[in-house]
Amino acid sequence: MATQDGARMRAPELNGARGWLNTDRPLTLSALKGKVVLLDFWTYGCINCMHIIPDLKRLERKYPNELVVIGVHSAKFANEKETENIRRIILRYEIEHPVVNDADFAIWNAYAVNAWPTRYLIDPAGYIIGRLSGEGGYEALDKAIGDTIAEFRKRGKLNEAPLKLVLERAKIGDLPLAFPGKILADAKSDRLFIADSDHNRIVIAKLDGTLLETIGTGAHGADDGSFDRATFFRPQGMALDSDTLYVADTENHLIREVDLKSKTVKTVAGTGRQSREPEAGMARSTALNSPWDLQLVGRTLYIAMAGPHQIWKLDLDKQQVSIFAGSGGEARRDGPLDQAAFAQPSALATDGKTLYVSDAEANIIRAVDLGSAGKVRTLVGGNLFDFGDEDGLGNDVRLQHPLGLARWNDKLLIADTYNHKIKSLDPVARSVKSFAGTGKPGQSDGAKPSFYEPGGLTIAGEKLYVADTNNHAIRVVDLKTKETKTLPIKGLQPPASSQTTTANADVTPNAEEIKLAPQRIHTGDGALSINVELPAGYHLNPTAPQRFQVSVEQGGEALTIDPQNAAGSTKGLRLPIRVPFAIRSAGAAELRASFTFVYCREDNTGTCRIKTLVWRAPVEVVADVNAPTEIRLSASVNSN
Repeated sequence: MATQDGARMRAPELNGARGWLNTDRPLTLSALKGKVVLLDFWTYGCINCMHIIPDLKRLERKYPNELVVIGVHSAKFANEKETENIRRIILRYEIEHPVVNDADFAIWNAYAVNAWPTRYLIDPAGYIIGRLSGEGGYEALDKAIGDTIAEFRKRGKLNEAPLKLVLERAKIGDLPLAFPGKILADAKSDRLFIADSDHNRIVIAKLDGTLLETIGTGAHGADDGSFDRATFFRPQGMALDSDTLYVADTENHLIREVDLKSKTVKTVAGTGRQSREPEAGMARSTALNSPWDLQLVGRTLYIAMAGPHQIWKLDLDKQQVSIFAGSGGEARRDGPLDQAAFAQPSALATDGKTLYVSDAEANIIRAVDLGSAGKVRTLVGGNLFDFGDEDGLGNDVRLQHPLGLARWNDKLLIADTYNHKIKSLDPVARSVKSFAGTGKPGQSDGAKPSFYEPGGLTIAGEKLYVADTNNHAIRVVDLKTKETKTLPIKGLQPPASSQTTTANADVTPNAEEIKLAPQRIHTGDGALSINVELPAGYHLNPTAPQRFQVSVEQGGEALTIDPQNAAGSTKGLRLPIRVPFAIRSAGAAELRASFTFVYCREDNTGTCRIKTLVWRAPVEVVADVNAPTEIRLSASVNSN
């Protein structure tokens, strides 16, 4: 890590942001005085940026009260500039530190950053003490942070009070699918295999959506064994050979083999650690690096190895892995297999003679001859920084981070992920046409469907199945009519391991308690109403679940609430909330009501806040018929 020598440089303030996430208010370095601050400059389509997330989490666990990590998201792609899209990636990768949307590169320029990822370390006095670019460097950061903490603790200048955060995941409920990355259909066996990536499992259904099996407990891990004991870590691409399913277990850096008859999982390639120096060898003793997709040709399993920007192959008979194509450089470079260069290859398709590659960071589609003397050719697209949404021919085509491919007769279908579209490619004519999708994120079915960062494609008969990643859904497109439907997986539930609340989750985020004066009500049927006045220019977020709960804390003999009415969590909730209760007899009681809600600015700046209001209402039940039967709970929320 490069350290700051000579005159100390004060860290520039974090100005010019479009929005903040994982916090209910913008953070400033001046307010964080006394904390060690680590700024992580990243962009979410960058595989190298993803690779350092585990290191950041290790540091956060080791220094929970002394260190504040702030992700500075300075987007490469236009699609990555949207705060809502960044929020989705925070949820997908379980990021639990504050993230600032630096879409206009204001903070990037203030710190003179020139590469993703770059980290800046700032001491508790607000001065820069080091800079680190690229992957790795955990040990250097750990030592620098530890030494700085010890020094400032000795001076009495260290702030060790916990920093209260409001995590994005506190604003959502769990869904049957969570960011499904890839999908594989087999018409012959009437099976659909879904990489339920953020649930760390594989879902098997019939093509009509009837659930057959789930593989994996849902917990992070790399355990082999039976379906109900095996574990994965954000699996992606799959390949099928009769009753054997191969899985790219991406964040475990492994290839797994699933025996669909014996219902067992075993590891067939990788060591479980990320490879830093790619090399060939025996499959189980050779480290891999973010395998993203698979394609089976005969007894050779081709692997889109996104981390080192290469295509690898696994000889299933000899159990050996080797580099098939790519020098390891990140670039658009055609030519012989060992000299060509890729940029985060993320999807594969084949006709048996040619391997087609979706080269996501280069925004291009490649063709690779499968012979040993083969070459790599670019069919369509721009380059690492030449992206967009333009149909056309050859080099004039513009894509934006395409993550999915499927072969359809003599054509290819492309999941043009950041353009929220499906496109058709004629590999001979090198021509591309938009096939489905509006170009805007959404989940509309019908003849003019919309998608939200689709990541995987597969075909069975005349149906295209789409892993519509950010919609947490599987979509089915009729290839003749383009009519699109969302496919429910009947009976699928989130895994039990994903439904537990972790220790640092904020159950009642940003809570404010309101104590009311005693209220008189008379016996009979009563009701409690909850209403909140939001600040001007804000509205309840219709896509986030709003939660309420009402309970009788004292005096249960006087008041009772049906458990079915006492709590709720739903999207699109409207105020006021009305909760009926029965007033049984005269006496004293106390009601407690809580309402957790997400409210956002109406100007689409990405500013959303989460708030919990807790009311305590002493109640006196009387026989006076003139007394009211309704208890009204209300509050006003400010925008600060």
